[in-house]
Amino acid sequence: MFSPKRYARLKWACRRGMLELDVLFLPFVETGFKDMSFEQQEVFERLLTSDDPDLFAWFMGHQQCQDPELAAMVKHILGRVKV
Repeated sequence: MFSPKRYARLKWACRRGMLELDVLFLPFVETGFKDMSFEQQEVFERLLTSDDPDLFAWFMGHQQCQDPELAAMVKHILGRVKV
């Protein structure tokens, strides 16, 4: 379980330099993050350490993420956002 302080840092990390990423991450962390397992939450936290251009390319479908865990998280987030 993420402590309130760690969750607050994670939420802050969702604020990116690109509006397109903010629109994906901020609603997801507020509505879908707590529904995930601790392992998935840690993968999401690791995803946020990626560079914005890479994240943008993965989420817009321009490139495929080579890390299987991160690629699965991208797919998970996109599935929640499109519902």
